[in-house]
Parts: sequence; C-alpha cells; structure tokens
Amino acid sequence: MLTFRDLTLADHDLILPMVQDFYQGDAVLHPVELEILERTFRDATDAQEPLLRGLLLEVDGQPAGYVYITQCYSAEVGGRCIFLEELYLMPAFRGRGLGREILAWIERQYPTARRFRLEVNEVNQNAVHLYQKSGYEYLRYDQMVIDKTK
Repeated sequence: MLTFRDLTLADHDLILPMVQDFYQGDAVLHPVELEILERTFRDATDAQEPLLRGLLLEVDGQPAGYVYITQCYSAEVGGRCIFLEELYLMPAFRGRGLGREILAWIERQYPTARRFRLEVNEVNQNAVHLYQKSGYEYLRYDQMVIDKTK
C-alpha cells in the first residue's frame, strides 16, 4: 500500500541519495550543486516554509521515493497552481502503477488548484508516458531565468 508523509530533518540520509540520483538521471538537463540540494531539503522539511512541501513515499512501510511540491498563483488560469518540482521513485518501485496513484493523490490533496504543472525532459519517455496517461498535456513555453542561488 502506498502512503505519504511529510519529510523531517531525520529523513536526510534517506532522501539525499534519492535526490542525487534524480539529478543524475534523465529528469534533469543540467547539474545542480549539492549545497542547493541540501538547502532545498531543509526547506522541504520546514513547516514555516509555505511554498515547498516534501513528502516521503512508502510502499508497505518501505521507502519508495519522494515528492517536492510548490505552490503559486497563476494569472493564466485565475487561481492556485501546484507545481510538482520533483517526483522520484526508486528503481525497484517503477513500472508498478505508483506514478499514476501519486499524481491522483496530489490532485486530491489540492482540490481548489486550477492547474497542476510539472516539467519533463523528452528524453525521459517513461515519465512523458506516465504524465500523458494521467491527463497532462504539453504547454509550450520557453523559460528564461536568472539564477541567484548563492
């Protein structure tokens, strides 16, 4: 059975290897410094950080992955937007239908959200297939950023 619980600082040594694996896989197009991954983990465990939520995914009591969720207001849809920042399942738990279950659970947790958004790298075809099967569509925009991470 799939269960979800909010991350705590005590989950550091469990989650950080998963985060590092996520950032070394097909989901990400560029490297991210460990310092930033650490800061994000700390923020994901901080109840005072209203914009980021970190969840541990467990299957039958065994750690299976994690999710980082952020929120913002989207003027384009006139309401709250839930952004699935990171969705990671350990390899042993992939291909078992858990991804669709996770996405459905997230939608139930945020019933007033007007949009659920995520980023996907087209090289990661397993993820593309999962998201399309779950009703996600491409919304083509090019991103422009200025990073002030230090």
